[in-house]
Amino acid sequence: MQVVPTKFFITSGSAVSPVSDLNAFDLALLRADLSEQNLVAVSSVIPDGASVTEDRSMPMGMVTFCVLSQCRGVGGETVSAGIAYAYRKDGHGGYVAEGHLHGSSEVLRKELTAKMAEMSRIRGAEFGPVSFVIESLEIPEDNYGCAVASLVFKE
Repeated sequence: MQVVPTKFFITSGSAVSPVSDLNAFDLALLRADLSEQNLVAVSSVIPDGASVTEDRSMPMGMVTFCVLSQCRGVGGETVSAGIAYAYRKDGHGGYVAEGHLHGSSEVLRKELTAKMAEMSRIRGAEFGPVSFVIESLEIPEDNYGCAVASLVFKE
């Protein structure tokens, strides 16, 4: 069986919960429109010809392939999760980098920029402009928190 997606979308969300980090994760997925899917984490290749779509509709329970970044924490911490992606300049698909850390979105953006530069270098391929989505959250005391970001494949 070959599964080669033709479309993808980018999403993110964050949430807090007084109960657990799992509940914060669940609510962050809900805010990112991913809570009703069965997520399967995949690595970092955008297929030839795949394009960004705004359509996030998916049937409940669908097995959904995605590059997922998540960071969980506790009260008083700042958590960040992000995705960076770019197409190759030669037109042969693209690549995705994910990252997460206990810290600011600015620090994570620098880390993702470095990851994308290294992916380009090791492949000997020039990338076009890099796009980012980064979700950061300052978690209130006595709560758990989670930030998520994802590139979600469709079709």
